[in-house]
Amino acid sequence: MRRTPRSRRDAPVGELPRLVLFDMDDTIFDHSLTCRAALVATRRAFPFLRRIPLDAQWRSYLTLLGATHGPVMLGRRSGVDARRERFARLAAQAGRRLVPDEAETLARTYRDHYQRLRRPVPGAPEAVRRLGRRTRIGVVTNNTVAEQTEKLRFLGLGDVVDPLVTSEEVGWAKPDPRIFAAALRRGRALPSEAIMVGDSWTGDVEGARSAGIRPVWFNRFRIPRPRGPAVPEFGSFRAPDVLETILRAGTPAG
Repeated sequence: MRRTPRSRRDAPVGELPRLVLFDMDDTIFDHSLTCRAALVATRRAFPFLRRIPLDAQWRSYLTLLGATHGPVMLGRRSGVDARRERFARLAAQAGRRLVPDEAETLARTYRDHYQRLRRPVPGAPEAVRRLGRRTRIGVVTNNTVAEQTEKLRFLGLGDVVDPLVTSEEVGWAKPDPRIFAAALRRGRALPSEAIMVGDSWTGDVEGARSAGIRPVWFNRFRIPRPRGPAVPEFGSFRAPDVLETILRAGTPAG
């Protein structure tokens, strides 16, 4: 009987995929909680921000981030400019109209706190490094090359991740299948030989599926599962065997 070449079929059950792709923010780097901690510190320095309750202001900031990040992640606007706009609008919500220099100072203060308070998702760097000893690891992320390269360095994964594929560099953002296709080319894998691990249902799960890649949903905040086909899911990197079981089988574990 003629055998199907390895590169032409799915990896057998029990083997790790040829290429494991991870999202960056809120999958291996803890963006949301770093953002919240930086906002808390910024509120201490600028008391007028405390006119709005923290939870409401944090949700508002995340909304503003989503509204302004699109051009940044495609390299069409500077992150500094977008951050300045976000904080001018956040201040306006608290009843303070800022001149440009004040908005710049507020935005810079937040950024300094963000860099100081940043953190990995618990257990993620260790789990990724462990996987990287046995298979190829890539990152697919909607952000700039400089920002995400620096985060990999902070996480101690700069020598583990290859390829790093950013929306800025390739010109397409998740869930566009073309950014995943770029990751497959650089990772020298077929769609059937790769798995995508990420926290965003739309960007990571649906995006990967549209590119023919099996998705795994990282759901640490226990968000209700959207309707649709079953997708393997896990909520913590602290037990890396759980993730590895999912990756080897392509089905939920535990």
